[in-house]
Amino acid sequence: MSISLRPVTAENWRALIKLKVREDQSHFVASNLYSIAQAQFGFDDEGHWDLFPFGAYDGEKPVGFLMYCFNFNHSRYQAFILRLMVDEKFQGKGYGREIMTLTLGRFRADERIKSVGISYEPENEGARKLYASLGFVEPGELLEGETLAVLNLR
Repeated sequence: MSISLRPVTAENWRALIKLKVREDQSHFVASNLYSIAQAQFGFDDEGHWDLFPFGAYDGEKPVGFLMYCFNFNHSRYQAFILRLMVDEKFQGKGYGREIMTLTLGRFRADERIKSVGISYEPENEGARKLYASLGFVEPGELLEGETLAVLNLR
């Protein structure tokens, strides 16, 4: 497995919007098409967050999608992972962990990022276990109806 993250472009967005989670997981994550559209606008919370969508590739094969955002002036976390999905055909093979490991490595290399946030549906036990195994801690609160977890890097 050789995972790389590639920015969404005019050349790859059509392949990335074809990636899907299993039907029983569809309520856990927004579609990749929605995420790509959302990335054009960012959002505001304690300042502006810029969104960065990526395709996750194993070699030349798209296997998943990731979107994170930055707000280096935010008081609680300076990076937030908004989306992580692995296509149903590639789940259970370690891709989610590899994507997260690669992403967290990027965040650790940036001294401006002291903490990383992520949120997920409360009933998504797979996400909870993965993020906890990477060091994320749930402070016991919801963020727009989702469980919040935070990883302190510094």
